[in-house]
Amino acid sequence: MKTSILIVEDESKIARFMELELLHEGYGVSIAEDGRKGLEEAESGKYDLILLDLMIPGLNGMEVCRRIRQSSDVPIIMVTAKDDTMDKVTGLDNGADDYVTKPFAIEELLARIRSVLKRKNSNSDKPASNNCLISSGNLSLNHEERKVMFELHEIDLTKREFDLLEYLLINKNMVLTREQILENVWGYDYYGDTNIVDVYIRYLRSKIDEPFNQRFIATIRGVGYALKDE
Repeated sequence: MKTSILIVEDESKIARFMELELLHEGYGVSIAEDGRKGLEEAESGKYDLILLDLMIPGLNGMEVCRRIRQSSDVPIIMVTAKDDTMDKVTGLDNGADDYVTKPFAIEELLARIRSVLKRKNSNSDKPASNNCLISSGNLSLNHEERKVMFELHEIDLTKREFDLLEYLLINKNMVLTREQILENVWGYDYYGDTNIVDVYIRYLRSKIDEPFNQRFIATIRGVGYALKDE
């Protein structure tokens, strides 16, 4: 069965360009020209991946993404002209799996699609782990329950913050480059924007280091980060 992709894009030339390239790659493709139609199509459950523009009429892309995430984990790649780091962070926090800025090379978009789909498939194929609890000192993470605790205090993390902390904990005491973190947490190859990693490290520190007067996450100057065990 063909992998089915929904394009939510109001610029007809861009939508048609993406459609032709995706058809050439063997994907099934549908197009929605505004946010409300895109949300309706997405909620039908017919699609394996959604390419979502931010600046669309009806409902903007951020709101469409947020509403989809209330009921579905279908992969979403935001495709937009807004390239500010905080716009990317906001998109990812609202549940997007990846973020591609216009103008883009079609090869990059296709690579991102393959990477997101591969990551989704590999996650669905993973057997349930009996050892779902990992920890460092008084900090613990339960993968199955998606819960993080410091002693008796539960820490509220976004999905991306949780995934980042889990990756750091699994590799605790190891120095991880920004590129490694991008590839393993965001699920795509390094394309040059490592600022996202720095932003999310700051978010994590504000939730697991600063409130409890701890220094779990260490900056390795010129390299990346490491989560240090006590």
